[in-house]
Amino acid sequence: MTATLPNRIAGIDIPDTPLVRATTALVREAEDDLLFDHSRRVFLFGALQGRRRGLTPDLELLYVGAMFHDLGLTERFRTTSTLRFEVDGANAARDFLLEHGVSAADARKVWLGIALHTTPGVPEFLDPEVALVTAGVETDVLGIGRDDLPVELLDAVTAAHPRPAFKDRILHAFTEGVRHRPDSTFGTVNADVLERYDESFVRESFVDVILGNGWPE
Repeated sequence: MTATLPNRIAGIDIPDTPLVRATTALVREAEDDLLFDHSRRVFLFGALQGRRRGLTPDLELLYVGAMFHDLGLTERFRTTSTLRFEVDGANAARDFLLEHGVSAADARKVWLGIALHTTPGVPEFLDPEVALVTAGVETDVLGIGRDDLPVELLDAVTAAHPRPAFKDRILHAFTEGVRHRPDSTFGTVNADVLERYDESFVRESFVDVILGNGWPE
């Protein structure tokens, strides 16, 4: 990763503001190249999907949401937190924004965007800053909406932030980020990851929880 990052990629201007610079510095220090490049792509793909959908997010807030969205997978949280990794990142982003004078309402948008980014079917109905973090994640990780973007834009994003062996490496990052907190994956996509890659994982059944709880029926 070069010290100087481009401010315009695939026709998207990355805001050159103190908040964005502070975000980049914090996340660059906390994350390896895999997560950092992924997070930058999430911002870019989210902004591009927003343009395609006619949404006009606050790009500063979208940038913070995208950059913090996987912070919960990093070493700081990997062995200490029992929360969902999404909530770890959301909490960190909210505190960061409040410390930098951002309003509680805007910090809440960013919190929701991060906390819900692995919960499909909900964020798309919320504020653009919430919806487009998920849209960026879906494009970069799942390929959803990828074919809706011109090839030259996809190429521009991946030229600036490459994705070598990304599929296997991000699955490994998910596994290591939640292996110690398997209960946090109940009802989430992360249970699929542990079921595939952690032989000790036992998936809890939603049906069994209902049938086996203390109500006497």
